[in-house]
Amino acid sequence: MKYSGQILRHEMKYYMNENDYFNLCRRLKVIAEPDSHMKKAGYLVSSVYFDDCYGSALKEKQAGVEFRKKYRLRCYNREDKLIRLECKRKYGDYTAKESEVLSRREYDLLMKGEFDFLSEKENICRELYMAHQLRLLKPVISVEYLREAYIFEIGNVRITFDKNISFSVSDYDVFSEHYSVCQALEPGILVMEVKYDDLLPDVILQTIRTVTAEQCAISKYVMCLNAKGGYIR
Repeated sequence: MKYSGQILRHEMKYYMNENDYFNLCRRLKVIAEPDSHMKKAGYLVSSVYFDDCYGSALKEKQAGVEFRKKYRLRCYNREDKLIRLECKRKYGDYTAKESEVLSRREYDLLMKGEFDFLSEKENICRELYMAHQLRLLKPVISVEYLREAYIFEIGNVRITFDKNISFSVSDYDVFSEHYSVCQALEPGILVMEVKYDDLLPDVILQTIRTVTAEQCAISKYVMCLNAKGGYIR
């Protein structure tokens, strides 16, 4: 499905305990393939989230606003060889994501609050520049977790398990020597996400139903900001 030229996908999120996670993984490994980027234990995802001076991204999620968006910088395994600026858009029950690759130098500039170089780029880079100019959008927190991912070709299904969800204690720069994190959820609790295109294959749906996971409207950004105290500086 497309909207305004963007590919829209369904996204379901669940809180899950470790026992259900282990049971579900055993079943998924029979019918789905592991993500090609995944090592044995998974891969580390680090995201620096932006919000404006009004805390709009936080408040819109808490209020259940149907059409909203948020910006983040994302890297993997705390390495700077691939850094993306992403804009995740929410259209009711659907999501869409745009991304632009940035260099480490450009990442460092954003961490210093220098956004001017974005005005020379296009698409979401220019959007972020305008949001910074008009609403003082800036980095506010880093969210980090270990991700295990599986792919099911029919329906373009992607199932991920995000463990050890954590937030930056003080410095949100992932590459800073002062960077440290604190876990946001109780031990043994993780988040499962199921993303797919138009229809979720029955074999996947029935496999998910073999465990007692609780489907929720989960935002790791809001979860971690609340765990930190809900303060945007």
